[in-house]
Amino acid sequence: MTTRVVETPYGPARAELHCAAEGRAALVLGHGAGGGIAAPDLVAATRAAVDVGVHVALVEQPYRVAGRRAPAPAKQLDAAWLAVADDLCDHWFDDLPLVFGGRSSGARVACRTAAEGQAVAVLCLAFPVHPPGRPERTRMPELDAVEVPTLVVQGEKDPFGRPAAAHHREVVLLPGDHNLKADLEGVHRAAGEWLDRVLRPLD
Repeated sequence: MTTRVVETPYGPARAELHCAAEGRAALVLGHGAGGGIAAPDLVAATRAAVDVGVHVALVEQPYRVAGRRAPAPAKQLDAAWLAVADDLCDHWFDDLPLVFGGRSSGARVACRTAAEGQAVAVLCLAFPVHPPGRPERTRMPELDAVEVPTLVVQGEKDPFGRPAAAHHREVVLLPGDHNLKADLEGVHRAAGEWLDRVLRPLD
């Protein structure tokens, strides 16, 4: 495992690299609003990606690196994320297809930046469709705007809602709630099978 500090417009971010033997693609994963890269579902997805030959970079946003728990505004999160992705392409992932992903808030960042970052696919763990009890405040436009293959792994009892499948969007429902801890093997299986399948045409 290698760690790299990346300067962004909003302070240093940190990327933790997990290398696969083959390196057929690279998955860049972001954390949730109040959590870090050690979240169990992120760990499961990382293991799944490496198992199918995909390098993984777990990205800590600048506010987390600085020791703050309250997340930065969306504009800052997106700009920092794209700066990290650019740096990773320059130093670690040159010429590899990029998959963007993350859990909760990190999944929203991945969706919002997928087009600009030229991601070939997007992996969403526990996408927060709306705040708990506030279905009128939907974030579905962020998910609907993604034009590349997308997988959403969601807990059946997630208080943040459940997105529906769409033309290029698959949804896998697992037992449990927003943290996806109830079925980590399910997270591993869903992420690994999907990554292997969507990347096959690019091999």
